[in-house]
Amino acid sequence: MTEPDIVDKRIADWVGSLPGLDLEVEGIVERIQHLEKRIRKMLDDTLAEFGLNVGEWAVLGSLRRAGDPYRRSPGQLAKSFGLTTGAMTNRLDKLEAAELIRRLPDPDDRRGVIVELLPEGREVWERAVGAQSAKEQFVASGLNERERKQLNSLLRRMVHAAEREGEPAATLG
Repeated sequence: MTEPDIVDKRIADWVGSLPGLDLEVEGIVERIQHLEKRIRKMLDDTLAEFGLNVGEWAVLGSLRRAGDPYRRSPGQLAKSFGLTTGAMTNRLDKLEAAELIRRLPDPDDRRGVIVELLPEGREVWERAVGAQSAKEQFVASGLNERERKQLNSLLRRMVHAAEREGEPAATLG
């Protein structure tokens, strides 16, 4: 058996007082939440170093994934993040002011625009991803290669099960 962690200590306090609670499930959920909080804090810190917030970083990532020439419509971006067009406009305004994106006339719609990722935006996004990736190494540092693959497989099954239950997939970027 491995050494007890902070979650084990919390769950030990529940033994006997919550008889209907599946403590194994609670352990899984608590550990995922614990790691998510640490990762999110690190991400916020990383993005602050690059003058971004999570929403802005996600927009840059969406444009990067669009492939060369790194363009999408504001409507496509808003829909992919479940945002109103007004909320997306605010993000785009900030990114444009920072000279990370630009708006171009839509060649197919005189009233529309296309959002393009500028080279500076691509560079900032890639540097932020690299910095965050280096910080995230702690997550799997206690696992060997086989265990990492096994954990990924198990987590994938959990994600599929959650999706089947109707949980919407969250989009970060």
